[in-house]
Amino acid sequence: MRHRKMNNEVASAKKIIVATKPHSPVSEQFRTIRTNIMYSSIDRPIRSVLFTSAVAGAGKSTIAANVAIAYAQAGKKTLLLDGDLRRPTCHYTFKVSNQKGLSTAIVNDIASEDLVNQTEFDNLYLITSGPIPPNPSELLSSKKLTQFIDHLKFQYEMIIVDSPPLLSVTDAQLLSKSADGVIMITDVENNNRNHLLEAKDLLNKADANIIGLVLNNRDAKYRLKDDYYYHQASHDG
Repeated sequence: MRHRKMNNEVASAKKIIVATKPHSPVSEQFRTIRTNIMYSSIDRPIRSVLFTSAVAGAGKSTIAANVAIAYAQAGKKTLLLDGDLRRPTCHYTFKVSNQKGLSTAIVNDIASEDLVNQTEFDNLYLITSGPIPPNPSELLSSKKLTQFIDHLKFQYEMIIVDSPPLLSVTDAQLLSKSADGVIMITDVENNNRNHLLEAKDLLNKADANIIGLVLNNRDAKYRLKDDYYYHQASHDG
């Protein structure tokens, strides 16, 4: 049991590299993503960003967690919201309970103040997914979800939302309606252009504001597993 606990702690440490290795090139790339988000819109400040991917395994949850920490390190009161009501991971990364969270807030009208977890990092707060419901899409398409996120926007300077892959379920499309911007994550080593285009089309149909693309494992030739690269989204391509 102790060995398993140690393995979990090591896995969590590897995921939050912006905190464990703040001076590494990878951590600097996360700070670059943060900066690019800040400058992605001049007229309308970006205060909530949804992270998603076309398919599973792209690394979106790890990237969302690190970007959230990067915002907190910059002095921004930041909330990481686990919007993946099917395969949530944020509670594992930050080692907190998932007995209540987003799903219980929607179903039981629980106030956000009763759901927020204070993480070990200054300025960073977490709301987990809560128990996995039988009808995730119905919950995420409800007015209660919109009202809940709108309430959170008054409490935090930045909200980072982790969501399921676009080609698997409709959840990310639904959540994108409540976010100021959307960033797509793709694993370059297993990249599929058709999947990316299909995912982008789904976001466009939801009138989502796609502000960027993060290429994970960019230098696949050398298998740099923690390599990330941010690309500004183009509405023409």
